[in-house]
Amino acid sequence: MRNGWQVAAVCTTGAQALNHADSLNAGIVISGYRMPDMIYTELCANLPKHFQLLLLASRTRWEAGRQEGLVCVAMPLKVHELLSTVKMMAEAIERERRKQRSRPPRRNPEEQAVILEAKQMLMERSHMTENEAYRYIQKCSMDSGNDMAETARMIISIKNMEQAAKRKTAELN
Repeated sequence: MRNGWQVAAVCTTGAQALNHADSLNAGIVISGYRMPDMIYTELCANLPKHFQLLLLASRTRWEAGRQEGLVCVAMPLKVHELLSTVKMMAEAIERERRKQRSRPPRRNPEEQAVILEAKQMLMERSHMTENEAYRYIQKCSMDSGNDMAETARMIISIKNMEQAAKRKTAELN
């Protein structure tokens, strides 16, 4: 904490660490080789996806049990080595978070079909290009705070209501 790192919790068991990790989005768990209820390999295997484990132990303890998501610092501990390792791990987590945010959201086939239908409707009735129709749905979605599939459903329902009103007017005349 003296070096500017936020400590979310101090735990004495692996179960406590896992409980705290479940309530957070991402982070680094710093652990010794053995806790009263589990060893580091169990803790590492059960950590949520966006967490990394920093193991503080002698080289003989961790060289045989290397695994994904595990970073090790050898004991006896040097403070500058610990701090630089935590900084490196935090930067890697932040890079991954930025990469996740830059990816377009995955849509299921139903949502893709609704968005495609709304785009085609806008292209036919409003004489937009495909890109313009997509950008229109995207902007309406951002302005309304709804996701794109919901916005596409609203566009389709409004256009269908307009079509029904035109038919009704034609029938009355």
